[in-house]
Amino acid sequence: MNVIAFNGSPRKDGNTSLLIREVFSELEKEGIATELVHIGGKPLRGCTACMQCGEKKDRRCVIDEDALNGCLEKMFAADAVILGSPVYFTDVTAEMKALIDRAGFVARQNGHLLKRKVGAAVVAVRRAGSIHTFDTLNHFFLINQMIVPGSSYWNMALGRAPGDVSADQEGMETMRVLGGAMAWLMKKIAA
Repeated sequence: MNVIAFNGSPRKDGNTSLLIREVFSELEKEGIATELVHIGGKPLRGCTACMQCGEKKDRRCVIDEDALNGCLEKMFAADAVILGSPVYFTDVTAEMKALIDRAGFVARQNGHLLKRKVGAAVVAVRRAGSIHTFDTLNHFFLINQMIVPGSSYWNMALGRAPGDVSADQEGMETMRVLGGAMAWLMKKIAA
């Protein structure tokens, strides 16, 4: 079994990455392979609603000059997907929004390619906006018929400067509980 995570933060090794890696620590204890893909700060354009993915049905986006199609391949091959984003003006980063829109469209237009995979959102926040960001990420999972495990709290942790989330004990524990819940759920689905 394997989990692919997409880090939407422009800070490659910032708070969002730390939270994803905390989830990974629990998954890896259960023998589940993990991979982190950093999309933040890379050119990733939004969906143009051209509908070519539905016409071609080749599991790809017709826009081929950015990293999206590589992300799609990893997403469709994984058993579970983690989407992580810091809060930018009460929502996900632009790169994460582009990933959500285009990946969701391609998946749905090609026979619901994410159906019954496990999906989990991870949010790094300075003060406010975490619930809206968490909702944005979870809406992607739910419209794609994915299964979303819970944790001991909403999957978010507080921090401003890189590394600050490590001091949020409850937030870090939430990530560990999430990793355990994901591992349990993935094993149940595979059984």
